[in-house]
Amino acid sequence: MIIKKLVPVLLLTTIVLTSSAQQPVGKSGFDLLNLDYPGLEKVKAQVQAQNYPAAANALLNYYKKKSKDPDFSATEEAIELNQPIDKATRAAADSALEHKFKPHKGYGFFDYGKDINWQYWPVKDNEVRWQLHRVKWWQSMALVYRATKDERYAKEWMYQFTDWAKKNPFGLSKDNDKYAWRPLEISDRILNLAPSFNIFVHSSNFTPAFLMAFLTNYHQQADYLSNNYADRGNHRLFEAQRVLFAGVSFPEFKKAAAWRDGGVSILNDEIKKQVYPDGVQWELSPNYHVAMINTFLSALRSAQKAGMDQVFPTSYKETVEKMILATINFSFPDYTYPVFSDAKLVDKSSMLKSYASWAKAFPHNEVIRYYATDGKKGKQPPFLSHGLTTSGFYTFRNGWHHASTVMVLKASPPGAFHAQPDNGTFELWIKGRNFTPDAGCYVYAGDSTIMKLRDWYRQTRVHSTLTLNNENMVITRAALQQWKTGKGLNILTYTNPSYENLDHQRTVLFIDQQYFLVIDRAIGKATGIIGTHFQLKENSNPVFDRQRHAVYTTYADGNNLLIQNLNQDAIALKEEDGKVSYSYRQELERPAFVFEKSKTANAAQTFITLLYPFNGKKAPVITLKEKPGNNYETGTIRLTLTVDGKTRDITVQ
Repeated sequence: MIIKKLVPVLLLTTIVLTSSAQQPVGKSGFDLLNLDYPGLEKVKAQVQAQNYPAAANALLNYYKKKSKDPDFSATEEAIELNQPIDKATRAAADSALEHKFKPHKGYGFFDYGKDINWQYWPVKDNEVRWQLHRVKWWQSMALVYRATKDERYAKEWMYQFTDWAKKNPFGLSKDNDKYAWRPLEISDRILNLAPSFNIFVHSSNFTPAFLMAFLTNYHQQADYLSNNYADRGNHRLFEAQRVLFAGVSFPEFKKAAAWRDGGVSILNDEIKKQVYPDGVQWELSPNYHVAMINTFLSALRSAQKAGMDQVFPTSYKETVEKMILATINFSFPDYTYPVFSDAKLVDKSSMLKSYASWAKAFPHNEVIRYYATDGKKGKQPPFLSHGLTTSGFYTFRNGWHHASTVMVLKASPPGAFHAQPDNGTFELWIKGRNFTPDAGCYVYAGDSTIMKLRDWYRQTRVHSTLTLNNENMVITRAALQQWKTGKGLNILTYTNPSYENLDHQRTVLFIDQQYFLVIDRAIGKATGIIGTHFQLKENSNPVFDRQRHAVYTTYADGNNLLIQNLNQDAIALKEEDGKVSYSYRQELERPAFVFEKSKTANAAQTFITLLYPFNGKKAPVITLKEKPGNNYETGTIRLTLTVDGKTRDITVQ
């Protein structure tokens, strides 16, 4: 059955490759090469004799000899060449034989037809069409070919490469250029094509004619990209790193040195622009922050491979090291981090691989070593609660172990691209459980249907912060008033000009390194319904006690959280629609609620909310009393908190 399915595809492959092989090899492809490059002496002699087929054959022999170990060091996901092929890689390669491609992880395989339709758009999600042209399954085909030496994969890859180049020439149409020739997609192709080429070049079906066609097309893509970088953002970094990689992977091209120098120049320039002094990348998305660490280090490794690592100054390396330490600071004990700003949930195993890679780059950093070895070697960071005050990532922490309490709160300057209108949102980890994951990101961009799905997750009200009339925050520009750490009390106060004529001031008190008191103030002449929103993990099965304005989780293991409003004035507790997305196109329903009241005049309105971890099934009885001299407007706090009959005086001058 499988053989019958493959016969038409393999027959078509044979026809196309035979046709390609029969095309005469001319001089033009050799004009792209520096024929004085070491090892190309025989190629140069044949070119000078105008014997171009012989020159192509000599060039193929050169690459077969040169291409021993494919370089996957710059790929987004680590490739372990000595490990067996995993199921996902095998499935991608085998499906590709039948022209069933999986452009994006958030979707399944789509059938692009016997005669591949590169313009097919099965789901009107822009990422599906963009990422089709990243042709990542070619890498899977290369890896399976390397493991099996099954020539079906080599023949099919050569067919698909030829077919893609023929059907997607630059300038085919404005629409096609938008997807097939977007610089980010080109950068992905030239990155993944280099190691795949190093594998497939050893195939007995790899002809001199195909070699020349491949090199000509690869050169066109790399050179186009080197002149059409994105203006700013992570795309520009990805593209620069990959142009550098192309120049290192194919140093035989005349323009290779220019590609390398251009990529280095952009990276040196952009690292100063895109990374705040505290080490956080300006998009304020933990996922993209980590991706940029790997991008900067991949560029450094490429430069080292080319013997030119001195082109990156000491400050470049110091910034990357600071970025790694920032990641550690806003991470939880299980190596995950908040899903702020379009971030997706990571797993510990993948982060351990990242830390292992980072530790090689910074072998003398004992903190990075500690994380790379899962705490077996190295040293813990020499602090607990720590604020990244430029980027606005604040971490309250009472330890670095699994049973610790950790809150990461975002109160930031305007973020780029992936940042959301969510200043004030936070995630709270207690004893191995993230009780309040942020909303995440369900999908990126596409038609109106797709954008409606995306926009739901970008609403301010689905984050743990304050809203006016449930509308989206207009400005994210948090100004820090105070950040103090101490054994008995950690304090954060910031103000964000969230709406026209309404500022949101939030003060968070981490008391006795055990629980949190959050004081929210809506300041300004705007009127309407003011609400402070909270969301819980999808399996928390909470109890809503409307009389006490309290919500608490009911986990069977006894590790639970109470969120209670302690206002003396009238407050309404309302349930809301809640969802969370930990990965692309995956979502779960989850509990969400809001404490609301009306603001009818210029006077500021205040919310007092307690987040109190407790053990067992019964939530503690908690009351709050304001003492003489308490004044939220001036920041003078004098309160008495009573928990199951035990009192705690809270004083902030």
